[in-house]
Amino acid sequence: MKIGLLGCGNVGSAFVKLLIDNGDSIKEKIGENLEIAKVLVRDTKRERDPWIDRSLLTTDAQSLVTDPDIDIVVEVIGDVQPSKELIETSLRNGKSVVTANKALLAEHYFEIEELAEEVGRDVFFEAAVAGGIPLIRSLRVSLVGERLSRVTGIVNGTTNYILTRMHEDSLAFDEALAMAQKLGYAEADPRADLEGYDAAAKAAILSSIAFGMKVRFQDVLCEGITNVSAHDVEFARRHGFVIKLIAECARLDFEGEQRLSVRVFPALLPATHPLSSVRDAFNAIFVEGEAVGELMFYGRGAGGLPTASAVMGDVIDAAQNLHFGSTERRLRRSEVNVVPVEALESNFYIALEVADQPGVLAQVATVFGECGVSIASMEQSGLGEEARLVFLTHPAKERAMISTIDVLSQLEPVREIHRYLRVIEG
Repeated sequence: MKIGLLGCGNVGSAFVKLLIDNGDSIKEKIGENLEIAKVLVRDTKRERDPWIDRSLLTTDAQSLVTDPDIDIVVEVIGDVQPSKELIETSLRNGKSVVTANKALLAEHYFEIEELAEEVGRDVFFEAAVAGGIPLIRSLRVSLVGERLSRVTGIVNGTTNYILTRMHEDSLAFDEALAMAQKLGYAEADPRADLEGYDAAAKAAILSSIAFGMKVRFQDVLCEGITNVSAHDVEFARRHGFVIKLIAECARLDFEGEQRLSVRVFPALLPATHPLSSVRDAFNAIFVEGEAVGELMFYGRGAGGLPTASAVMGDVIDAAQNLHFGSTERRLRRSEVNVVPVEALESNFYIALEVADQPGVLAQVATVFGECGVSIASMEQSGLGEEARLVFLTHPAKERAMISTIDVLSQLEPVREIHRYLRVIEG
């Protein structure tokens, strides 16, 4: 059975290596010989890993996706275009598709899935979320009969590495980012990771599979870590917290109906929380269900070999289905209704820079009370003309916290308001 590979970067090259190393054992297990027929690259003259057969390289994408001898197309290019067009062309030409493209799936998965059903072929995407962790397959197969209530986790290795170094090595944000880039954990342009877009795309995919609804990237509330400061991390460490970028997908009751909340945001977690111990570039995801209780998936969320391993699993599934003339089961999904962010409730952390003068604390505390936010604790630091006030609150509606920020910003002694962070209890 022949494979066309779109892209030969870290993941694509690692996939070829896996197939070379494990081809015989795969054939023994599934009764099919899998071989690479063509590999799409931008430059055929560029230096490649020694196991890449240069005679298979091509810059002609259309010749690959329309080749009648190719049975399965593996897409690891990463951009929305031309990937979407190439995947659709592959399906229309009778090929099953395996993709690791989270950005594409977060916006166009449902139309791609409908096309796959129309032509009687498969689209698999285990590697699009959490690298080598078998999460998607667990949600769409093993847990398909479970009524899930919440999926929460760390799904971006770059931001988790940065926050780990800030917490453990007392680095400033820029220093931790530079270290991540030097080690290859962060791209030269890291905005998709730092602003939370990568995690939001994964959250859209996860919530669609877990809850049977059509969740797209634009449905996800997305906040990144660029405003997390060394002061925030130091406060968290002293008070028994760890700051993590969290993807949270939850089924909630809102005004008498079931809705979803799908968010990505930096949060303070108690150091005793299982996700707090997830360090560096690792990922971990909690799945909560009525019958199964709590499950935790943990492993390497990125990297060539872990991601290629997930791709290989999908290729084997696609090959098996083609061998037996079947396709993966497809579940019906309803349109999503999301809970308005203003109605969500959380504990909050907020830091203010204020003039260090008599009566300021009383003014600030009055604003909290008038806006309906109850203060759980307060800490003051700083001498001279300015002081830093840090508050932890009891549970409050997001709209109340937003109102508090708006009123505080109008107080003359308030010099700066740092973005508030949510606090997840143990």
